Amino acid sequence: MEKRVINPWKWQDKRSYAQAVEIKNPEGTLYVSGQTAISAEGISSNENMESQIIQTLKNLEQVITEAGYECNGIVRLNIYTTSTAELWPHFNILQDWINKHNITQATTLLEVKSLFETLKVELEATVVK
Repeated sequence: MEKRVINPWKWQDKRSYAQAVEIKNPEGTLYVSGQTAISAEGISSNENMESQIIQTLKNLEQVITEAGYECNGIVRLNIYTTSTAELWPHFNILQDWINKHNITQATTLLEVKSLFETLKVELEATVVK
């Protein structure tokens, strides 16, 4: 796989994403459904935003690794939240996870009216190898 990051500016670097990511000659592409803070038993979290972000990242990582991919292969990460105001104080959790896995991805952040049941954040990823 060949990966090229396109950033005409520098300001997005502090926000942990790229303006565009080009992939040539991938071995495979994994499209991951939106992952949330749902337990292995299928119970939606009713905890705070911080706890939900942590559980959502664990679930995302589990799906990616069980599929035989690596988190550093994430090229697109869409973030859906019911409250950007509630998300911002904990955004460093996402940024630290992105940095830990050496990910450079295109990202879209959307505030939505609601998510499934009591969920506050959902992460949807495209991963290549």
